[in-house]
Amino acid sequence: MADEVEGQHKKKAKKKAKLKHEKRKRDLSPVQDNSVLPSKLRKEEEDINTISGGRQFTISLALPGSILDNAQSPELRTYLAGQIARALAVFSVDEVVIFDESGKAKRESNSGLNRRSDPNVLLARILQYLECPQYLRKNFFPKHSDLQYAGLLNPLDTPHHMKVDDDMPYREGVVVDRPVKKGCGSFVNVGMRKEVRIDRSIKPGVRVTVKMVDTSGAKFYSGTVVSPSAPRTEQGLYWATMLGWLLLLGSVYAESLQRGL
Repeated sequence: MADEVEGQHKKKAKKKAKLKHEKRKRDLSPVQDNSVLPSKLRKEEEDINTISGGRQFTISLALPGSILDNAQSPELRTYLAGQIARALAVFSVDEVVIFDESGKAKRESNSGLNRRSDPNVLLARILQYLECPQYLRKNFFPKHSDLQYAGLLNPLDTPHHMKVDDDMPYREGVVVDRPVKKGCGSFVNVGMRKEVRIDRSIKPGVRVTVKMVDTSGAKFYSGTVVSPSAPRTEQGLYWATMLGWLLLLGSVYAESLQRGL
């Protein structure tokens, strides 16, 4: 009999301890009801949830081309430039200003046959090469010694580097030399299975940003030419089409003064 009573007491004590533990757990749990949150926190949360549309600001970075001088071979210089480009893409840098620390520009032949290229020009060329979608590179980058080791470069995989069947509202393209009736626009190669007819007549060989309108056409697709900044300002997409600007240090200072920076 005594054992039975003792067992009942143990059960009651155990149940009481369990209820006490659950109550304490509820007291320590985070508040789920937004109505009791401070008004400032509720407003910030609402602002975050309602942000939509484009991004009006740009992210710019200035760096010296002499950073490539630390690499001891053409292969390493190319690889280092590729790593810089990858970092710029990861952090969504829109504009890069490459300046010459010495303030003196070196002349370089278009054939690129110099024994060693100006590091400023080399970095700018590699950044521009990597920024350009692969299906457009043959149109804008002829054979050059600066790109001799381009095979070492890893792709940036940015939003405007798309595959054939990727469905995106914007695409980068080049105007092709294709006969078209006067006033009927131009045709653009945007890396898809069919060319896109745009609403404007533009000289062949020009790079353009196209906003896709209709991709169901039997012979060609339809689109409109927009500013290169439209993907960013309208939908907030990272569209790195300003990489590889080359300026002298003195020009950077002059431009900063004009902007009032």
